[in-house]
Amino acid sequence: MIMDLRNSVLTTFLLGVLMLTTSSCKETYPPTDMTRNSIIPKPQSVVATNQTFVVDEGLSIRVEEGHEAFKKEALRLAGILKNATGVGFEVEEGDKAAWFGNTILINQSKADQNLPPSGYELDIKENLLTLTASSSEGLFYGIQTLRQLLTAQVEQAGGLQLPVLIPTGTIRDWPQYEYRGMMLDVARHFFDVPTVKRVIDYLALYKMNTLHLHLSDDQGWRIEIESWPNLTTHGGSTEVGGGEGGFFTKEDYKEIVAYAGDKHITIVPEIDMPGHTNAALASYPELNCDGKATELYAGTKVGFSTLCTDKEVVYEFVDDVIREISEITPGPYFHIGGDESHSTEQEDYEYFMNRAREIVKSHGKTMIGWVEVAHAGIDETDIVQFWAKEKNALQGAKKGAKLIMSPSKHAYLDIKYNEDSPLGLTWAGLTEVDDAYNWDPVTLVEGIEKVDVLGVEAPLWAETIETLDDIEYLMFPRILGIAEIGWTVREDRRWDEYRVRLGQHRDRMKAMGIDFYESPLVPWQEEASFFMDIEMTDEGGE
Repeated sequence: MIMDLRNSVLTTFLLGVLMLTTSSCKETYPPTDMTRNSIIPKPQSVVATNQTFVVDEGLSIRVEEGHEAFKKEALRLAGILKNATGVGFEVEEGDKAAWFGNTILINQSKADQNLPPSGYELDIKENLLTLTASSSEGLFYGIQTLRQLLTAQVEQAGGLQLPVLIPTGTIRDWPQYEYRGMMLDVARHFFDVPTVKRVIDYLALYKMNTLHLHLSDDQGWRIEIESWPNLTTHGGSTEVGGGEGGFFTKEDYKEIVAYAGDKHITIVPEIDMPGHTNAALASYPELNCDGKATELYAGTKVGFSTLCTDKEVVYEFVDDVIREISEITPGPYFHIGGDESHSTEQEDYEYFMNRAREIVKSHGKTMIGWVEVAHAGIDETDIVQFWAKEKNALQGAKKGAKLIMSPSKHAYLDIKYNEDSPLGLTWAGLTEVDDAYNWDPVTLVEGIEKVDVLGVEAPLWAETIETLDDIEYLMFPRILGIAEIGWTVREDRRWDEYRVRLGQHRDRMKAMGIDFYESPLVPWQEEASFFMDIEMTDEGGE
């Protein structure tokens, strides 16, 4: 008994000496200011405490025991750090911080923290970084903020050397809109699976949660339909300019859906109809009123094609297409287009859209249609996507439908920045970076209220783009502004302040290899100076 007591006292003494010795040689770092970090989208609140959390080899990452979804996000964070530093950080289950070294603790929020389902709280002290959320989605968004608290080199393999410094403070954050998305047109020019995945990566960093894929148009059909195989073998064989086109097999599409889902992004498939359908009309003559197949088309004119709305085989076709795609789409939405059907009589258009709407519902999906669909028999179970003609948006809202706001003069990424832009179109004018940021979903259309708005989306039509570099040039940096509009409350958004934060993302975009447009309206600059030339002092000496 006496010997055990002596051993216990000796152990305590030695541990004290070890901790004292460690403390005396501990490196210290200059204070940081979290408010100087450029976080996009801008969080709901940021309170800096002007100290430093250090990521070094002694870092411990801990997550609540038995919470597999949270553990998955903790492993994601560990993977980001390993890729950037080359050091593997183990994720341990348990709610107690390690006795030695700094700790990242991942928790589920309590009721009194008042965090919405997609919200998170990031509380960073000198020795403890706590990330709290009510859902794994919220944790994911918190991790994206944490990425932006690190230097841009976190985006490169081996880009960071330990120790890595993180400013201390508290961030509480959640989105103001449920739907925050981008549309990628893969019909005018086809983009393969790796390219789409790269776009998903970009959206995830800036907390966007939807990718709308425009899968069919006059120039090409891009998704395998087993019951109508000629849609891809023939209809998918060309694109704008006469290239060879291409299409996604069902396995390709499922791969995209799974990749997006892992990053909390929902895929919205669109099959545009009854117009924008020449690829289908060229593939199956029975879809035409005269029973003759059209020629494949590689131009850019719109409004000349239409399905034959009084043929029953057309609705069998629509049902098969929506059924097969819905079966491999876990998300709640199906987009049926409905825009620019200039060759369809209005009465026929409304009849067709009403039937297509019911087919979508029969397969368990919520219908989305471009704003022209407001003329059909829609109700509060449907979604209208506004791009032009404000009266149509207002009509959709009066019928009870929710609105996705995609104003062509502000949110269309395929519109040129200026007259000298090498890519893009000008039919909606020119959209500089400030034009893409200086608008609000609620004040855009008189009579629309926030309760009417589901969210925002930035469409990228592909008439003039053929490569990932092309996509990046038109996306960046405008997509960051659209992301902030969808996330941050209007009162906290000011162009003069945003343009400075945007300018600090130059290094991050370069680190990610993004070919972005360096707008003269943005003060492009290196990251905040507290990331640079850090001096470390050894208080204890040798």
